[in-house]
Amino acid sequence: MKDIAREAGVSKATVSRVINNTNPVSEEVRKKVEKIIKKNNYIPSSIARSLSKKETKVIGLIIPDLSNSFYSELVRGISRTAHNNGYNVFLCNTFKETKLEMEFLNLLEEKEVDAIILTTFHTTEAQKDFIRRYKKPIVTVNRIFEGEGMPFVPNIDIDNYKASYEAVDYLIKSGHKKIGVIRADKDDNTCIDRLRGYKQVLNDNLMIADESYIIDSDFHFQAAYDGMMKILKNKNRPDAMFCFSDELATGAIKAIIDSGLKVPEDISIVGFDDIPLAKRFIPSITTVKQPIFDMGKVAMETVCNMIIKKDDDRIANVTLNHEFVVRNSTINR
Repeated sequence: MKDIAREAGVSKATVSRVINNTNPVSEEVRKKVEKIIKKNNYIPSSIARSLSKKETKVIGLIIPDLSNSFYSELVRGISRTAHNNGYNVFLCNTFKETKLEMEFLNLLEEKEVDAIILTTFHTTEAQKDFIRRYKKPIVTVNRIFEGEGMPFVPNIDIDNYKASYEAVDYLIKSGHKKIGVIRADKDDNTCIDRLRGYKQVLNDNLMIADESYIIDSDFHFQAAYDGMMKILKNKNRPDAMFCFSDELATGAIKAIIDSGLKVPEDISIVGFDDIPLAKRFIPSITTVKQPIFDMGKVAMETVCNMIIKKDDDRIANVTLNHEFVVRNSTINR
């Protein structure tokens, strides 16, 4: 900047005003400075600018599994909205490792990102301790952090209890009598709400939740496949399965077919998320559609509001609408 100012015959402050488009300068001076900048291929130092403005224009994003279609679509919504608002995204994939997640949180703090969007596989005390001391904005997706001394952290989600209730209610109204479930992390708040909805709708219809029909998994195809194989050994097998993700649904369907049975003729399957694969799979999957892209969009918009400290009414938990999509993996009995 000093060299450019010398060549243009203006002050360093004038060059700064041209680069940052702050205080007005004459059109003649602006064109002269811009011409010299272009000639010298000058690129402003982002580090220097962040030090002077106390902002980096970078948002830290932590996700547990980029290979999961839910998270890749979420990243798309966040990154597109970030770009539209002049921010870059520092993406951290934790591979569902708690230790690595904490390393990333500390790294993002060290890099002085302007805010963090956090989607985590587990909630831990270490995460809560970080949130308690972190001074910049944090927004979560599909996760609620509560506890003594915890600051309010806006969470973007759907009503998982209601969505689960509606999905299983559909199966009951379709004539299914023995409905199982393949869940993921049993300690996760979204999974707790989904299981609560499953059990409540059974109870409301005077049906009992058979614990042998409840399969634990980890949101991956293989876990659902293995779990479904175990449940198919049950002589009194279920006639429908509610899966906590579409990826789990694909694993369940594959296990059923490999066992010589048919979907939906022998067992109906309902998934969750409506990832692109859901409508392409054979059979196409009946599922709860989450507005995943919009969840990412709203998370980033909330971050922007928190950074510039405006529109306080939008600094809140946001519950977006879901939709139940009926396809070929379910049948009326």
